[in-house]
Amino acid sequence: MKADFMYAKLFLSLMFLPLSVQAMVNIQRWRTPEGTQVLLVERHENPIVDVQISFKGAGSAFNPKGKNEVAEFTAALLTGGTRELSEEAFQDKINDLAAEINSSSGEEGAGITFRSLSEKATLQPAINLVNQALAQPSFDNAVFERIRKQTITGLQQQETDPNFIAGRELTRLNYNGHPYGRIAEASVENTRLVNLEDIHAFYLSRYAKDNAIVSVVGDINRQETEALVKQVLEGLPEKSVVKGNIPAVSFRPAEQKNIDFAGEQAQIMMGMPLIKRHDPDYYALVVGNYILGGGGFDSRLMKVLRDRYGYTYGAHSSLSPATEAGPLTIGLATQKNNTAPALEAARKVLADFIANGPTQEELQQAKANIIGSFPLRFDTNAKLLGYLNLIGFHDLPNNYLEAYPKAVQAVTVEDIKSAWQRRVKMNGIHTVVVGAGKEVLPAKKGQ
Repeated sequence: MKADFMYAKLFLSLMFLPLSVQAMVNIQRWRTPEGTQVLLVERHENPIVDVQISFKGAGSAFNPKGKNEVAEFTAALLTGGTRELSEEAFQDKINDLAAEINSSSGEEGAGITFRSLSEKATLQPAINLVNQALAQPSFDNAVFERIRKQTITGLQQQETDPNFIAGRELTRLNYNGHPYGRIAEASVENTRLVNLEDIHAFYLSRYAKDNAIVSVVGDINRQETEALVKQVLEGLPEKSVVKGNIPAVSFRPAEQKNIDFAGEQAQIMMGMPLIKRHDPDYYALVVGNYILGGGGFDSRLMKVLRDRYGYTYGAHSSLSPATEAGPLTIGLATQKNNTAPALEAARKVLADFIANGPTQEELQQAKANIIGSFPLRFDTNAKLLGYLNLIGFHDLPNNYLEAYPKAVQAVTVEDIKSAWQRRVKMNGIHTVVVGAGKEVLPAKKGQ
């Protein structure tokens, strides 16, 4: 209870730091002799250290063909016990230290995050536990079987969710045959095919010092961070066997998939592969997306589909930048008898936006919201840690957090119109309708 109270107090003090303080982010960045990239932001106001250790090439995009969840299981098992400690003993040690240690995986990478008090008596044992998790995971069969059972149960539940079904099918249309499409191949059958040998092989080939990114925020200096990095990665191979290279995404002519589903509503999703992390049109696409459907009630999609026609309670668009072209996604739910006109209206909003771009008033409103809310994205150590990992993982510049609002401010109406006309083609927009009425006919391929 004492530790819980302490963390709550620290969280509140971090959350209410003045924005002028939050914006002053001094990132120290270097590589170790083994090739590990390290990013550090010192914050000595509170005795807490937050650390994220990510490994490129260890995410779901690199799952073996026909055996999904290998990357996910590997990451999950890192905190499922070590050669020295059972899963229960490992968790007991974490609790004794009032620390937090979690593992997770994403599309392109995976790893561990941990939080600890900065005092040596607590931080050193916490680092040792994380090192055991990374370099000496037990990959216990009983833990593996439990996690697999939970995964299968979760997948079976998701397959009753029309939003999940639509998203999975859109991913298949966007990325058929590409590594970004691997996540959509998950099934109960191929999840059952995964064994511990697959997990061992994945771990041994992809968890190494040269593809690691260590991000650190908190009450710690560079010398102490250098020691932390050395200790936490001790015992891992110096070189990863397989590099996390992602091929370019090829253009695929638009397709539409209608999927039967019981219920009163239809779930509509549209989209295409579009935006890279280092995209020359990055800010024009991002600001344009805010105006199109990312800005909530102020967006075009909401004003037309909800306010004007009453087809839906909510329509939105999103961008998911990645190393290669991540997706633009448009989504809404509507009553089945409105499916055809709602889909037509959504397509028209998108086509009109591509053709004409935003108004100056829309652009100014978008800039005010994006720039005004941007400091809140990293107003706590945990949020800032995520951004450090993003900067390191995608080789973004050290001044990314300062440059972002300036780049948004510089975007013009013509920048957005030009980028969306060049990059977003209606003949490349895939469509999925889950729970479609019979009147919703598939679009012709490429239209």
